[in-house]
Amino acid sequence: MLYNSTRNKNLKLPASLAILKGLSDDGGLFVPEEIPVFDRSLDELKELDYRELAYEIMKLYFDDFTEDELKACINAAYDDKFDTEEIAPLSYVKNVYYLELFHGKTIAFKDMALSILPHLMTSSAKKNDLKEEIVILTATSGDTGKAALAGFADVPGTRIMVFYPRDGVSAIQKLQMITQTGDNTSVVGVNGNFDDCQSAVKAIFNDAEFAREIKEKGFCFSSANSINIGRLIPQIVYYVYAYCRLLKDGRINANDSINICVPTGNFGNILAAYYAKRMGLPVKKLICASNENKVLFDFFKDGIYDKNRPFILTSSPSMDILISSNLERLIYHIAGDNDEKCASLMKGLAENGRYEIDDEMRSHLSDFLEGFATEEQTFSEISRLFGETGYVLDPHTAVASYVYNSLRDTLTGEETVIASTASPYKFASSVLKAVGEDVSSKDDMQLAEKLSTMSNTEIPQAITELKNAPIRHTKEIEKTDMKKTVTEFLS
Repeated sequence: MLYNSTRNKNLKLPASLAILKGLSDDGGLFVPEEIPVFDRSLDELKELDYRELAYEIMKLYFDDFTEDELKACINAAYDDKFDTEEIAPLSYVKNVYYLELFHGKTIAFKDMALSILPHLMTSSAKKNDLKEEIVILTATSGDTGKAALAGFADVPGTRIMVFYPRDGVSAIQKLQMITQTGDNTSVVGVNGNFDDCQSAVKAIFNDAEFAREIKEKGFCFSSANSINIGRLIPQIVYYVYAYCRLLKDGRINANDSINICVPTGNFGNILAAYYAKRMGLPVKKLICASNENKVLFDFFKDGIYDKNRPFILTSSPSMDILISSNLERLIYHIAGDNDEKCASLMKGLAENGRYEIDDEMRSHLSDFLEGFATEEQTFSEISRLFGETGYVLDPHTAVASYVYNSLRDTLTGEETVIASTASPYKFASSVLKAVGEDVSSKDDMQLAEKLSTMSNTEIPQAITELKNAPIRHTKEIEKTDMKKTVTEFLS
């Protein structure tokens, strides 16, 4: 299995090198030459636990890893750091299934892939006899940063620097990052939004002269964002696992289709579901749920991607994104794996902030449905579901839940799985406000305690361990100083 750039099909690498590089030299993203299909039946796959299923999926993509190498990565990733035996349990609430992806160390879905990425990366480095120290550069809209920091902290042969929008993450998300331990970690607040952070990180990756300079000093760059194929592929597993659980529990019959609804920002999570469908998972509709930064909603509705609009700070900060990087992979696929067409459209985005796809490409988007939720609708969905069932959603999952319910009459009766992407405890203030609680004059720990009492659930360890954690990262910079800050970190 070789991987080529979305902008140059002649640039081909095996999986391990694609994982190490993260981003192609031409600015494109790595995609498999061909999306593989399952080599075992769903009836067979349904009998496997999460680790066994992860191997069956990942072996099809990462076939330059030996069985022992890949299983070692999987077993190291999916261990007792998860607080449920199932890793990704399904909760059935009001005729829909919530796939709880927040039971890892940092209580967000990013743990599902970022638990394994450091192991894939260090294994890839050994496999390719890499001499340089790996420097992970990551922009985060809230959750990726902490999950990447937790994964790479004190991993030999690596350093990690995370940039976050100073005023664009929740209080708990920020506290999780700035208290991160690890001698190889650095966390930097940026006076700008997520798109500013992401664009600057991409520019650093694409700076060939800078790459040569740091290589001479014994370093090489890589990414922990979902632009890294080693981060994207493990996300396929939990959608297959959800289907297999429904099949094993008799909730669906073999080959019944399901719908998958995903709160979407950078497009990686729903792209993984799209890959699962292409592999043979019976999926009827992929529902792309946006918040008020509805650039993806508009794209699926009219075929025009236009980031030239106001950037809105919402209660679902991981979706506050106007440049959805992983959409480039979908663009490449719906263009018939046409690298020249994809490169041309991405050039339009870079130069004009917009592009428009043709009717032929739009015809390949029939798998998707789109919807969005305003802040008011997001809060009302949290309140509605809690009032009716006692089940608590975080704001991101509430966006998806609202969108699913708004589209339910257009669906054709399949069971639907909603990706529940974060613990409500990461956004306790917003959740409590949504259900009418007074959150003024309460600190983060008091809010967590209030949410625990109200919902009759335990405060996750990821929250309690913040109570007395010292602040270790205080650096804040202008967005124009990011490259300089990387240089300082490496010196």
